[in-house]
Amino acid sequence: MFTSTHLLRTRRFLPLFVTQLFNAFNDNLYKTAMVLFVVYSIYNSEEAEGMFSAVASGLFILPFFILSALAGQLADMRDKASIIRKVKACEILLMVIGASGLLLAWKGYELPVSVFGLQTSVPVLLMLLALFMTGIQSTFLGPIKYAILPQHLRKDEVLAGTGLVEAGTYIAILAGTILAGWIAVEVAAVGIVVTSIVGYLVSRQVPPAPPLGKVEKLDWHILRASRKLVSDTMHNHEVFYAILAISFFWTIGAVLFIQFPPLAKNVIMASKEVASIFLVVFSVGVAIGSVAINALLKGKVSARYAPQSVIAMGLFVVAFYLVAKLWEADKPTELLDVAGFMAWPMASVLLLCLLGIAVAGGMFVVPLYAFLTTRAAPDQASRTIAANNIVNSGAMVIGSLLVMAMSAAGVPIVEQVLISAGMCLVSAWLGRKLLTAERRAASAAATA
Repeated sequence: MFTSTHLLRTRRFLPLFVTQLFNAFNDNLYKTAMVLFVVYSIYNSEEAEGMFSAVASGLFILPFFILSALAGQLADMRDKASIIRKVKACEILLMVIGASGLLLAWKGYELPVSVFGLQTSVPVLLMLLALFMTGIQSTFLGPIKYAILPQHLRKDEVLAGTGLVEAGTYIAILAGTILAGWIAVEVAAVGIVVTSIVGYLVSRQVPPAPPLGKVEKLDWHILRASRKLVSDTMHNHEVFYAILAISFFWTIGAVLFIQFPPLAKNVIMASKEVASIFLVVFSVGVAIGSVAINALLKGKVSARYAPQSVIAMGLFVVAFYLVAKLWEADKPTELLDVAGFMAWPMASVLLLCLLGIAVAGGMFVVPLYAFLTTRAAPDQASRTIAANNIVNSGAMVIGSLLVMAMSAAGVPIVEQVLISAGMCLVSAWLGRKLLTAERRAASAAATA
């Protein structure tokens, strides 16, 4: 097996891996607990639920678009391990804010306010504030978790390390999502604070990762720095097409994640525990795909399977839509618990379609992240990841706004799923362009 699990026994990788594990777990425990509680306990219409889910996703993504340039500069110009520790310390405060919102909402405290035209309350506003701050935290950690790998790992270990980080991330997402769907909201509120403290303590064991190149002055002009950052990374065709393909992938993922909770409640007629199972299956699938593609490529960074993988993903999205339409035609009259859902005709087919979407997606995206860290100069790896985050987040915000517009226009949530299938065609084209650029680069290197 080409996934080097021996890395998990080394201090140069394990503390980073565990820190990222706790971070992804806590993010998803909080986000899922918040969204499920609001969708199932506060709002009572498909339009409002879809709108809230889209607003929440947009707020989490927005910091990536605004602050990624600064985050990339910091990660390349300062010690990456030091940044990790400072960001994890800040996580404790933001989780206290989020926990306060959850507990106030659980207690039934209400003070009406309006956010983006959505009527809500002060507890929900606190939850959204914490979610926005969580997005800021992830913005500053994002460039580091991949860019630090070439600094601590050998060249032949980078793809394996990337696969382990990606698989570990989705295992953590899985654990956080399961807990959010099954534990009481007040328990989740306590859990996110405790986890943030443990995550900070683990982060203190990450080995130093000082700057590799010349330490330059930070550009605090966010718009200028963002434009320059993206422009500087686009001269490399492999990096350029990898960033665009990853952006479309995460736009697809964002649209699907926005749709899952309201779709589970209003189309499948399933309880919040079943809604969490949807997110769990998606996370397991991406983890499987992340490990499988590393085995297929035998440790080589390549886009060889990218077009086929995302085409398969699109076909599974269409299959998921068709099964959901058949389900809608003869859906239950009241919410199903997990046992009731699994006993319902076509439940297993629905889950298999969802699993197929995720496995194919994982196989598509993991090699593309490895492109960003192996094709960029070592002293610019963090800024390359940050440029990727800027483009990704811009595309995902557009996806969130599109879902908000469709929800406001009254487009049924199940019909919105088809937009993801269309995006897969664009991703396949970009994957093909990346593969062509990869082959040209290899040919040029061979004749040089």
